[in-house]
Amino acid sequence: MPTLPAQLANFIDGRFVPPAGGAYLDNIEPATGAAYGVVPDSDGRDVQAAVDAAAGAFPEWSATPAGERARILLRLADLIDANLDRLAEAESTDSGKPVSLARAVDVPRSAANFRFFATAILHTSSEFHETDIASSGPSPSSGQSGRAINYTLRRPRGVAGLISPWNLPLYLLTWKIAPAIATGNTCVAKPSEVTPMTAHLLAELFGEAGLPPGVVNIVHGTGLGCGSEIVRHPEVPTISFTGSTPVGRWIGETGGSMLKRVSLELGGKNPFIVFDDARLDGPAGAIETACRAAFTNQGQICLCGSRLLVHRRVFPRVLEQLAEMARAMRPGDPRDERTQLGSLVGAAHLEKVDSLVKAARELDGTVHCGGARPDPASLPARVRAGAFYLPTVISGLNPSCRVEQEEIFGPVVTLQPFDDEDEAIALANGTPYGLAATLFTSDASRLHRVASVLDAGIIWANCWMVRDLRTPFGGMKQSGVGREGGWDAVKFFTEAKNVCVRL
Repeated sequence: MPTLPAQLANFIDGRFVPPAGGAYLDNIEPATGAAYGVVPDSDGRDVQAAVDAAAGAFPEWSATPAGERARILLRLADLIDANLDRLAEAESTDSGKPVSLARAVDVPRSAANFRFFATAILHTSSEFHETDIASSGPSPSSGQSGRAINYTLRRPRGVAGLISPWNLPLYLLTWKIAPAIATGNTCVAKPSEVTPMTAHLLAELFGEAGLPPGVVNIVHGTGLGCGSEIVRHPEVPTISFTGSTPVGRWIGETGGSMLKRVSLELGGKNPFIVFDDARLDGPAGAIETACRAAFTNQGQICLCGSRLLVHRRVFPRVLEQLAEMARAMRPGDPRDERTQLGSLVGAAHLEKVDSLVKAARELDGTVHCGGARPDPASLPARVRAGAFYLPTVISGLNPSCRVEQEEIFGPVVTLQPFDDEDEAIALANGTPYGLAATLFTSDASRLHRVASVLDAGIIWANCWMVRDLRTPFGGMKQSGVGREGGWDAVKFFTEAKNVCVRL
């Protein structure tokens, strides 16, 4: 395995620099429970230095032609591809996910983020309106007549504050950086202090790609000591955050009081609906897909299908086969290419997941498999102290109980039966969240009918996790505010300016 730096640094104005206060946090490998390095515990002084650098770089970067910005972003994507193995192994070490997953998904999609927005900015267009002045004036007596044209310009907003989570560290960090800098903004990014390594390695590539100093600045630290300083900074008019609903609510309140533009991608408690006419078996069938949707990345994806709603006619079959598949998934060393299930992100998160499974038992739920940590003797010696949890399948809970209502964010899926379409929709919409939903049916009319009334910003039908970067990404209710991706991201990071010219 490649050697990873033991002591990370902030990346400010094109240089790696230590935290101003000299404080560091341990960087823990969750699969072993041991620290393998340290990461800066930054504060307001570091944020101020990063904002100053970003503000200083903004005039020149915003004036850089789109074609040149695109060239640099495409070069950065190529460098990510060239460093695939190192980035994948770093992501696996930091987060506990299988290295095979990081190599197949996280790193390639990070490169794809830069490629998409690099080329998107070469194909933007302006809105144009012809106007009859006489009919559009404040009154017929205004004395104005003739015609005018209106066109819309889009200009970058300035310094963007980008705060990304620990579950898909590089993927979601680049999902924010790419549209921000492609549209001419500069940024101050804060990756999760729990998974900082790939952000550090990404910064190493900026200079080689030709990115000018100050365009992207990375400041490491906690949400309280560092993230909150970015949110509150008066010279950061744009905030993009992915994380928990409670933190998102605070950012919304704080940013709103300062009239900032804020995008919040928050939690989910996503329904996965299986009708009795669905294709259940085989690759890409409902049961195999439900298993992937429940347990990919140890269930630590905001889009995971954590609530499986199944028509009563096929409920026993789905439950039996899903539990059988879950039992066959054995946790292992994330470094092993054969491992399907890695560790959770850390000991504290493991305790949270386990506490909710214990609550399910206390609420008379039936745990069909999992529901505990694996026997350490079943794990390779290197990872026996890691934050592993067995894939868990639960049924028999009241839909209104906390286990069915709260985001667990682990390898835990609950099952509820339903009798008809109306009941399925009521169950699916019966939580405070509205991020994603999945439904399996062979009835095309039902597919469109149900999709139209589900409270979710992203809906998959007869598939899961199929992503097109052109589409809007985000949720409703307590799952967030705003949309990322495609033209929505371009609009979010730019300011619209209408120009009216009398002919």
